[in-house]
Amino acid sequence: MALSKEGKRVRLKKRIRKALKSTERQHRLTVFKSNAGIYVQIVSDKEGKTLLSAGSDDKSLKSTKGTKTEKAILVGKLIAERALAAGISEIVFDRNGFLYHGRIKALADSARENGLKF
Repeated sequence: MALSKEGKRVRLKKRIRKALKSTERQHRLTVFKSNAGIYVQIVSDKEGKTLLSAGSDDKSLKSTKGTKTEKAILVGKLIAERALAAGISEIVFDRNGFLYHGRIKALADSARENGLKF
């Protein structure tokens, strides 16, 4: 039986997650994109908690206009600023089964430019 597009992404996500190892020093930055927006979380796998989050629907980004890719760049900048303010400088990037292309790549590059190391 053929898997749906979402089913394929979930299967790939599980395969990627096996290889990612977050430590006490390095937390996991996970990305989710929908047709409408893009959302990121910094997760501590040891505690099983979300430490920080940001998204294109964030209050500080609501008034900005632009393409989805431009909003992804702003979300990357926002999560990097929040992470550095919280004392997190090194992360492991979890693309969550999405291709490292377009909005995902723009978000990752923006986070790197603004101080996150991964």
